[in-house]
Amino acid sequence: MADEINTNEAEAPIAAAEVQGGDAGADAREGRGRGRGRGGNDRGGDRGGRGRGRDDRRGRGGDDDGGEELIEKLVHINRVSKTVKGGKRFGFAALVVVGDGKGRVGFGHGKAREVPEAITKATASAKKKMVRVPLKEGRTLHHDGKGRFGAGKVNVRSAPAGTGIIAGGPMRAVFESLGVADVVTKSVGTSNPYNMIRATFDALTDQTSPKSVAQRRGKKVADLLGRGGASAAEAEAEAAAITE
Repeated sequence: MADEINTNEAEAPIAAAEVQGGDAGADAREGRGRGRGRGGNDRGGDRGGRGRGRDDRRGRGGDDDGGEELIEKLVHINRVSKTVKGGKRFGFAALVVVGDGKGRVGFGHGKAREVPEAITKATASAKKKMVRVPLKEGRTLHHDGKGRFGAGKVNVRSAPAGTGIIAGGPMRAVFESLGVADVVTKSVGTSNPYNMIRATFDALTDQTSPKSVAQRRGKKVADLLGRGGASAAEAEAEAAAITE
């Protein structure tokens, strides 16, 4: 019995050492695993953080649009090439007009190595630079106007109902996106789409409504409309019909 007790007592420290050694080895392996895991998790966390940032930006973009459907029109695509040692390297530039069809419109251009990416950049730029243009009865301009940019000159005129959009090329895209149904336009000087678009926006930004003029001058809309020889009743009726 004494020999068996001594043998058991001698085996106990060995077993404890083996257990401790096993635990130490497991801890060491776990520590190495945790080290690799931390590195991977940290890097993965960084990647996840950047990914969330992109998703947030896309979400904010949707909020800026207000959930409304925008009219996007591709006006022009220009291809350029650069000669390098291995051959030619092509790039693309896109010009896009964006509007809501209710009096807001904007334009933008973007450059990229591929056409879809250039269009995406141009569309995002156009959404950021949208301007509001007052419309008469929601279908035409309040008054005639002129715009100029560089060598481009444009004339825009209000038109009666049923006239349609008498405009060509880039200018038609602007008025269709804006929501104008009746307008007469003329472009003089250049056919460059970039200059034509900028000249058109120069003319549109000068548009004013009778309501804004009346507020600025401290008068009633009927007082402004009645100065052209119209009767007071006609002026009052026309002023009541103006919504913007």
